[in-house]
Amino acid sequence: MKFEELRIFLDEKADQYNCPDFIENDPIQIPHRFSLKQDIEIAGFLAATISWGNRKAIIKSAEKMLEIMGNSPFDFVMNHSEKDLQEIQAKSIHRTFNGEDFVYFIKQFNRIYTENESLEKLFEINESETNFIHAIERFRSQFLGTEKHRSHKHVSSPYKNSSTKRIIMFLRWMVRKDRRGVDFGIWGNINPRYLSIPLDVHTGNISRKLGLISRTQNDWKTVEELDQVIRKFDDKDPAKYDFALFGLGVTKEIL
Repeated sequence: MKFEELRIFLDEKADQYNCPDFIENDPIQIPHRFSLKQDIEIAGFLAATISWGNRKAIIKSAEKMLEIMGNSPFDFVMNHSEKDLQEIQAKSIHRTFNGEDFVYFIKQFNRIYTENESLEKLFEINESETNFIHAIERFRSQFLGTEKHRSHKHVSSPYKNSSTKRIIMFLRWMVRKDRRGVDFGIWGNINPRYLSIPLDVHTGNISRKLGLISRTQNDWKTVEELDQVIRKFDDKDPAKYDFALFGLGVTKEIL
């Protein structure tokens, strides 16, 4: 397809898949259960963190975390007891994300929210920046701290050439202004034009089949390669094409 034909095709597919029906089978349904900003952030970040593997299993594991937190994530983060954390420690959560990791995240959230009203502050983009590479690293250093812990592996680093798919997806949820009611757009200080496509097997394969990217790895360099193309299609809302690429991948419309 020529450039304009491809843009029209992807706009149509983004329009098709960016709808409330998308929520039903996607981990974004987890933060959609809340209205308080901090609840949305915590539930969203936890759901995004465990978003690898089968989507039904991801949602079930995220529901387990919500249940442990009494379905009040922010209140639990700020007011849990030491006994609460001890009980979580031995629990199985989702594949390699275990009770120890969950406890670690709860403690980090508590520290962050004691000092900040929102996680947004930790992801703000500086004037000279064109994407989230440095913002993600600044977030990592503030959220994870300097002391080594097994949980650090669950927050990927673009500086190590990871695609950071799960964080990029979380950022889409929080930043993108969506009139369809899928993404939240609750972070008003960050411009959606800086967003990238969460690069996974589906979006990577479809992007290659459509000739959007040439690199074979799903890494940060490929995220930036895809950025250059999709921002030519729409420089104000590039992340909307995640719906098109992911939808085409899941439905196997393009084989």
